Amino acid sequence: MLTILGFIMIATFLVLIMMKKMSPIAALVLIPALFCVLVGQGAKLGDYVLEGVGNLAPTAAMLMFAIVYFGVMIDVGLFDPIVRGILRFCKADPMRIVVGTAVLAAIVSLDGDGSTTFMITVSAMYPLYKRLGMSLVVMTGVAATANGVMNTLPWGGPTARAATALKLDAADIFVPMIPALAVGLAFVFVLAYVLGRRERKRLGYLTLDEVVEAEPEILVTAGGGGTEPRKSLGGGAGSGAGTDTDADADAGPAYAADGGGFQGLDPNRPTLRPKLYWFNAGLTVVLLAAMILELLPIPVLFLIGAALALTVNYPSMTDQKARIAAHADNVLNVAGMVFAAAVFTGVLTGTGMVKHMADWLVGAIPEGMGPHMAIVTGLLSLPLTYFMSNDGFYFGVLPVLAEAGAAHGVSSLEIARASLVGQALHMSSPLVPAVYVLVGMAKVEFGDHTKFTVKWAALTSLVVLGAGIVFGII
Repeated sequence: MLTILGFIMIATFLVLIMMKKMSPIAALVLIPALFCVLVGQGAKLGDYVLEGVGNLAPTAAMLMFAIVYFGVMIDVGLFDPIVRGILRFCKADPMRIVVGTAVLAAIVSLDGDGSTTFMITVSAMYPLYKRLGMSLVVMTGVAATANGVMNTLPWGGPTARAATALKLDAADIFVPMIPALAVGLAFVFVLAYVLGRRERKRLGYLTLDEVVEAEPEILVTAGGGGTEPRKSLGGGAGSGAGTDTDADADAGPAYAADGGGFQGLDPNRPTLRPKLYWFNAGLTVVLLAAMILELLPIPVLFLIGAALALTVNYPSMTDQKARIAAHADNVLNVAGMVFAAAVFTGVLTGTGMVKHMADWLVGAIPEGMGPHMAIVTGLLSLPLTYFMSNDGFYFGVLPVLAEAGAAHGVSSLEIARASLVGQALHMSSPLVPAVYVLVGMAKVEFGDHTKFTVKWAALTSLVVLGAGIVFGII
């Protein structure tokens, strides 16, 4: 019964948000609360929620201060050279812009943190997508899928979890998987090229001067959710501004265009601190290095980093308050979503639904598939890592799959490698806090992102699995 109710609960949630019948926050709270009552454990709802909140509180704190930190870095101009470089490469060609999105997301993903990747990628690419009227779900879908493939890096999380759960060396799991993951990343770039060509066909090929001279009443497709007037781009993806109209000086970095061509981030915004550029660059490098080396918990690192960035760049209390207020919208949206997701995960775990669902799936594997348990693990990693947290999958399900494989002569290393296959899809799961940073900053409805991305992310995962089989890795 718990198995059936678990699947129904997840399906209900996905259907309601994709049909836009409920907001993600409301669905994440109300649906699990209802199902908790239906399974007869309504009296324990409070305990489940508090446990879920306790587990996700460090993540919420990390996201809150990471948004403030990178928001300040955008304000002071740290990423302006990256934006200018991307503008030079992409020009006003939709195909180049989508490919550039995939490349940028893959490169920034080297830090191992999805939230950081999405904040930098959206901040750099959002102005171009909006200015050209490109579909924002293309940006979020490509960024999430590229990050999902790169999330398999040993310091990204899944590989370390698999190594810990099966008592293996992370290098023995990851290094042999590099060729298959490289094929998966190449597929993402090809996918970006195809989607970009489709956008180019829809919009045409413009020069930057033509874009600047376009009439203001031209409509912009916003994440598949309708259209809105295109005006000058004030208030950026990371600024906390909620509209495309000009913002005042305290609303965050403006995206500007003038007679000299489209400039992206406004080079004259008052929040810039050019004299402190190398301090900010050095602080960011040290912060990311400390995160990779795990010198301190990530929430603590971003808390300290945000405090330093605000104090050094904006010594005035008034300016500090203005910067925090400028990014408060993003902070509130993302933190609220994470704590709402804590209700969902707390009920799934506390009621035992996750365990029963996983046991049912493992038990449904035919006996004759035993010698092919690595392939089975790869296939199961798609739905399981989408509907479960990585911790739940790698520490709860993977050991069971490894034992089943060992009984048929399949090594734990093969099982561990196959378990990484589903990460391209996992990064768009409603249980991944970073995805709310992505859709929130891009101003895309989560349901629109899900409908667009899931099919491409699942296909990318299957490509990785197929490459692993062809290369004899899995």
